Amino acid sequence: MNVHATPKIKGYGISVEPLNGRVAIYRNDILLAESQNAKVMYETRLSPTIYFPRQDVNVDLGDETDLQTFCPFKGTATYHNVNLAGENLANSVWSYEDALPESAAIQGHIGFMPSAYTSIDLGDNRLREPEDGNISGPLIDWLMRGASLADTPEAFTKALAEKMLQHGVAIQRLSILAWSLHPLIVGKHYIWEKGQPEILTRAPTYEIYDHPAFLNSPLRHVSNGMGGVRQRINDDNPHNSFPIMEELREKGATDYVAMPLPFSDGRTNVLTLTCDHPDGFTTENLGLVFECASVIARFYEVFMQRENAQVLLETYVGKRSGARVLGGEIRRGDGDEIDAAIMFCDLRDSTSLEERLGRTAYINLLNEFFETVSGIVHDNGGEVLKFIGDAVLAVFPATDDNPAAARANAQRTSIEIVERLGELRKSEADIHCDCSIGVAYGRVTYGNVGSRERLDFTVIGQAANIAARLGEFGKASGHRIVVSEDIVPACANALPLGKVSLHNVSKPVLSFALRTSADEILNK
Repeated sequence: MNVHATPKIKGYGISVEPLNGRVAIYRNDILLAESQNAKVMYETRLSPTIYFPRQDVNVDLGDETDLQTFCPFKGTATYHNVNLAGENLANSVWSYEDALPESAAIQGHIGFMPSAYTSIDLGDNRLREPEDGNISGPLIDWLMRGASLADTPEAFTKALAEKMLQHGVAIQRLSILAWSLHPLIVGKHYIWEKGQPEILTRAPTYEIYDHPAFLNSPLRHVSNGMGGVRQRINDDNPHNSFPIMEELREKGATDYVAMPLPFSDGRTNVLTLTCDHPDGFTTENLGLVFECASVIARFYEVFMQRENAQVLLETYVGKRSGARVLGGEIRRGDGDEIDAAIMFCDLRDSTSLEERLGRTAYINLLNEFFETVSGIVHDNGGEVLKFIGDAVLAVFPATDDNPAAARANAQRTSIEIVERLGELRKSEADIHCDCSIGVAYGRVTYGNVGSRERLDFTVIGQAANIAARLGEFGKASGHRIVVSEDIVPACANALPLGKVSLHNVSKPVLSFALRTSADEILNK
């Protein structure tokens, strides 16, 4: 019988050892550094790295450059150019001027980028082969097999923290800052704290970029590509501390790390861990997380991409239409025949407003107009399909349980828009923001039309055409809201206009004007 022994799990490791005798490094025939006190660092999965005392470097090093990189075991590396006769080697050497405890032996030493040298004379020294390690356990197993079952970023964050604890990482707090594509919020911040049953989710707005708490935070430092952060909070006088460290110290934290979570589109998101063990994080703790960081980042990228797609579709085509597209209705011709009330709301005197106000003020006015109209449409169960120049096209689909509701919602929306704009005109004496609205009801196609490369999710049908033409008629006749006879049963106060001939509509349409509390003689 064959017996296979279970291999011993070897965690992430890092060690620094002195080299014996003379060690020298060359670029062709130029001696870059020569020392009797050189050292070698062995780190899991990395090739051995030689470090020279700064005083034993033989070439001119320029000032520190802007480049910084972060290692949770060594700290933040700063870089220098190497200046040779007729040649400048950019960012070709690095050093850890404030090395973390695990790597204190290389503090003040210089490492050379492989592109900076052509050979190293090790003398009688022999370097060990890199050790690949064998990192496994609850966290790895979960990331490989169970993590994909988490259907929300909150569920994933909670499970991630629990698996870290199970794996022996003594975390008190874990947070993920993931940037997003959203017109109002800049991203999502997921925070897990030991003992709390739920994940705290924050959705900061773009004002965060100017907020003092963010400007002087590890989150900004890491996300701006300035390297990661490692802070032993239990030290008496922490170096380069951030204000949040005192808050964490009061909660019993002893160690803190913030490391990049790069997404494939180049954005840098942030993972932070806070430890409550008296001795802080071990090298194996951070090595485990460091090894898993790229996989963890991909899970959050999937979550954010899905959320971004939903948000962008809702922003540009509307909530219902966006849901239909995400649901798979993405082919040209996909759509449904529905009964709906269609509303076309046009800003009056747009050309003269732009000439009088100027482009910037006019755009601000247009945005306020769209915001007002859209909000009222959504509050009454409708959906804005699109903005067409200075006009809004909205749909109020009929439902089987209450088919008359679409008509009522459309007429109520129209009246509320006119009255709200009337209030704005009274509060802003210099800005006369007014509208013309056409509403019609009928059978329309609600779905995709367009070319193979460019589709538009919209409504097509006679009701949509009539709504737009009724709006034009209202402009010419001095009425703010004009509706077809199909809408009238839902209206309490309608003025008959008779049969109206409309452009590109074959038969006259029996139409009515709706009265509102904002009615006044229009200056035409």
